[in-house]
Amino acid sequence: MMQLHILHRTAYRYEEPVKYTAQILRLTPRREGAQRIVTWTIRAPGRRTEQVDAHGNITHLLTLEDPHRAFEIDVRGVVEMTGDEEFVRFDGSLSPLAYLAPTALTAASTPMVALAREHLHGSGDLRERLYRLAAGVYAKVAYMPGTTSVEETAAQAFTRGQGVCQDQAHVFLACCRAVGVPARYVSGYLCSVDGGEAASHAWVDAWLEDAQGWLGIDVTHLSPMGPKHCRLAVGRDYLDAAPVRGVRRGGGRETMDVSVAATASGEQ
Repeated sequence: MMQLHILHRTAYRYEEPVKYTAQILRLTPRREGAQRIVTWTIRAPGRRTEQVDAHGNITHLLTLEDPHRAFEIDVRGVVEMTGDEEFVRFDGSLSPLAYLAPTALTAASTPMVALAREHLHGSGDLRERLYRLAAGVYAKVAYMPGTTSVEETAAQAFTRGQGVCQDQAHVFLACCRAVGVPARYVSGYLCSVDGGEAASHAWVDAWLEDAQGWLGIDVTHLSPMGPKHCRLAVGRDYLDAAPVRGVRRGGGRETMDVSVAATASGEQ
């Protein structure tokens, strides 16, 4: 058993007053798999309304209706991991078939379809073939911080040959869906390992029909989802699972600073 201690701050600054801000926050861990919330708080100005979206994510609609030139969202809490299970059992909500159709960000190009067929077609254990696909994606799209934007598609990242965890996840999803394997995007936190940097992270879930569950794969690290992965949200792609996403009226140029600290119990 392990406890993850998480602190996530997002600070916005604007060169001119903002008249109105509305944001969807997906900043509360999902209650599934091996994780359980011990304590969790979100602090932010304005009004917040909680709901559960179609994907089962706990979301908050944050609205600021008074003029402002800055605000912060402060998230902190403790999540208990009860095991290292790489599977998330089907909870009976949204059908896995909802994660089979491509989206604008996960449409597969011809070379990506070829990669998918190379690794996923044929006989043998699907779990092993999915990990082979993850290795294939990792080889084709090298991890390179700061090389992409949230609007970049899987096909663009694949052609460039490098990207961030979001891009690697999108390419994996596109390949899976191209050959009929439902797969979904996962956003969350990856706890620091051996003093390494902690950060917001993205990985994937692939549907295993025989197991009636989702197999969590971290494409960036070529590893199973484990006890240091805290799941925030799932969706068809980044836009469905983005931790913070919204609109504003006014403000001019925006500056956003994000800091994340996520450590396992016993670490400083």
